[in-house]
Amino acid sequence: MAHPQALTRAKAPRTDAKQHHDPGVRGFASDNYAGAHPEVLAALALANGGHQSAYGGDAYTDHLQQVVRRHFGARAEAFPVFNGTGANVVALQAVTDRWGAVIAADTAHIHVDECGAPERVGGLKLLTVPTGHGKLTPELIDREAYGWDDEHRAMPQVVSLTQSTELGTLYTPQEIRAVCEHAHERGMVVHLDGSRLANAAAALDVPMRAFTNVAGVDLLSLGGTKNGAVFGEAVIVLNPGAVRGMKHLRKLSMQLASKMRFVSVQLEALLAGDLWLRNARHANAMARRLYEGVRTVEGVRVLHPVEANAVFARLPHDVSERLQKRYRFYFWDEAAGDVRWMCSFDTTEEDVDGFVAALRAEMAG
Repeated sequence: MAHPQALTRAKAPRTDAKQHHDPGVRGFASDNYAGAHPEVLAALALANGGHQSAYGGDAYTDHLQQVVRRHFGARAEAFPVFNGTGANVVALQAVTDRWGAVIAADTAHIHVDECGAPERVGGLKLLTVPTGHGKLTPELIDREAYGWDDEHRAMPQVVSLTQSTELGTLYTPQEIRAVCEHAHERGMVVHLDGSRLANAAAALDVPMRAFTNVAGVDLLSLGGTKNGAVFGEAVIVLNPGAVRGMKHLRKLSMQLASKMRFVSVQLEALLAGDLWLRNARHANAMARRLYEGVRTVEGVRVLHPVEANAVFARLPHDVSERLQKRYRFYFWDEAAGDVRWMCSFDTTEEDVDGFVAALRAEMAG
């Protein structure tokens, strides 16, 4: 009898799965709505077949370490995980004590969009600070950076930045360096939530290392899903001396993939060449095109600088509701009429121009 692997080589595999969606439907709700990049899907097929050691003992996870070190320095180590919330929770646990606290912007994903996971699963305290456009500064950090010897207060041990921010803005390398120096002087470590790290590097036109390890960041959550992966992110440890127990915390937090090769090979596909940069540059360019279109529509107000792949705007609530029937997008602050429009690696010029025309028509109507 032929070996099953030989059968798969002899003829195309069949499937009983059916297509349950219309591939022609487009939207601006999230870069998570996009499918996977064809080069990532090809990498998954490449890693399939045969047996590989489970739980990260495979050749793909091993090779990923070399790829990551090319981007983030010789001390960098990658710990692939399933998703961004998992990456953040595992990373923050690795740099806090049970009585520890994390200083973050009040718009940070760890505070607004992770269902309390850092606090309930990670067992830490979030100390949030209001910001203008989602960016922390040394002065803003000092609003919560105190009381280390006060047993009545959670101890500030970490500053968590987001790059690009939840409001689509960017830290320059110099701004991140200033935050890192300020935090380190106070005995705190710096975590960076980089679910859109590629978009930031593309927009700033600098390597990712310029505002991570070179700037003094101790560890980061590296995004893959928003930039063309099917699933999977990674915690990247940049300063091993500041981090404890990553190997065990990843398992404890239910983020250890048994077939880890399928996470690692996707990250390799993105990072080994320039796919991460091509995808991010395209998404950013589409957001800029969207901004240039909507800013000329009377009655639409753009709320934040458009620096990566997000556009935030304010417009009449009823217009948004009508427009949502044609294109998916989210309210950011429904009471105020604020919305968020996201572009992804597969957003086209036709998508953008069609949306702008529909918005203009709804506003006129």
